[in-house]
Amino acid sequence: MAQDEIESVRKERLGVFAIALMIIAASAPLTVIGGGATTAFTVTESIAVPIGYVVLTIGLSLFAVGYAAMSRHISNSGAFYSYAAHGLGRPMGLGVSIVALVTYNCMQIGLYGLLGFQVAEYLGHSVPWWIVAMGFVIIVGAFGVNRLDFSAKVLGVLVAIEFLVVAIFDVAAFHNPAEQLTAKPILPSELFTPGIGAVLVFGVAAFMGFEQAAIYSEEAKDPKRTVARATFVAVLVIGLFYAFSSWALALAVGPERIASGSISPEEAGPPMFFAFVAANLGSFMTNLISVLFTTSVFAAVLSFHNAIARYVFSLGREGIMPSVLGRCRTNGTPWVASLAQSILAIAVIAAFAIAGSNSGQGPLYPVVTLFNWLTNTGAMGLVLLMVLISLAVIGYFRKGKRDTGLWSRLIAPLISLVVMIVIYYLILKNFNILLGQEKASTATYILPLVLIVPGLIGVFWGFLLKRISPSVYAGIGQVNQDNR
Repeated sequence: MAQDEIESVRKERLGVFAIALMIIAASAPLTVIGGGATTAFTVTESIAVPIGYVVLTIGLSLFAVGYAAMSRHISNSGAFYSYAAHGLGRPMGLGVSIVALVTYNCMQIGLYGLLGFQVAEYLGHSVPWWIVAMGFVIIVGAFGVNRLDFSAKVLGVLVAIEFLVVAIFDVAAFHNPAEQLTAKPILPSELFTPGIGAVLVFGVAAFMGFEQAAIYSEEAKDPKRTVARATFVAVLVIGLFYAFSSWALALAVGPERIASGSISPEEAGPPMFFAFVAANLGSFMTNLISVLFTTSVFAAVLSFHNAIARYVFSLGREGIMPSVLGRCRTNGTPWVASLAQSILAIAVIAAFAIAGSNSGQGPLYPVVTLFNWLTNTGAMGLVLLMVLISLAVIGYFRKGKRDTGLWSRLIAPLISLVVMIVIYYLILKNFNILLGQEKASTATYILPLVLIVPGLIGVFWGFLLKRISPSVYAGIGQVNQDNR
């Protein structure tokens, strides 16, 4: 595609606040505290979840240092894909693009399973979960072909309400703890207790989406500053909020009760959260938070949809995928890529619906399979991507300092590389626990390959393009670069 024919998303639309909201929405704050943190406490029987979030915030902030430094020189909707192409070579860039697409699709489509289950539960399962999920695919798809700043406004309202109700819960928990007011869950000494590996594994999924700022760089008002600032704002707000709110959750349940493993299966997970809300905040807040649980997941799904559409758009624009996927509407939205993602989501939901019809697992099927399998695979994919991008940052600045200090171009990325490798190892080691399995099963081994095999195919595809289509190969990850 000639340079003067290159499609572009609408520019100079989003500021720091709007992009940060897109990122925070993807992490689904209410769902993380009411669902993710409660599950982490139950499964690990460790009260170190709050301090675990602090450690992850530090680790991801280190990753963000090099990531943000690179964003000042490269503005591309492909983000990870483009960064890897510049720092590790075009074939690796193409492999990373496939891993990123699988990662984000797993997370987004997995969330449709939870969304379908939640609404079907409210309706007494009079409507099948998969019909509900497909209905939400259509709604999200309608947002996806609209202007992105409209999505940002909707997400802003939803995220603000989520923060408000979780803050009310926090105040109530500190005011009326189940046992006693204690700082133990936030003490660094808890990092050296058994189960900390599993705590970090559960915690990393809560940050899914924090790296999305660079995806919107072409639509940012000032990419060289906006992307970096939005990334740091998002990771710090998410990390500190989760640390404080999970501390409140530990107080609401009782640290000693968590550590003793005396929580029954009926109480485990979200019921721990809702039991405290019902007892201390009344039926109105219980019903409100139940509804907000759904809007929280919806906000995350919408955020991931927008990110995926821009990845696909970038690959289509550069001729890696069919060029039709690189088309935009007059309002600057990548409508073909958005539509393609919606069709894929419907196809996967349909496949799980057919498989679940004879599973014998009843209404919980979309949660224990579609949601659990895919979102945990997505979390694993995110960590793998951060390992590769930490290497890409080092490789990129090795070619030229570009007025970037040693801390940003080497030291911080190197530390983040080590941290991410450790977390990736812990995920692999504990993957059966994440899937809710006592012992490893076929899914435990197949799901990691769902990420790795397509990535390797992408690398091979890159080398093949070098031979059969040099012009397409030359353009991998290069649109809108700034080599200063």
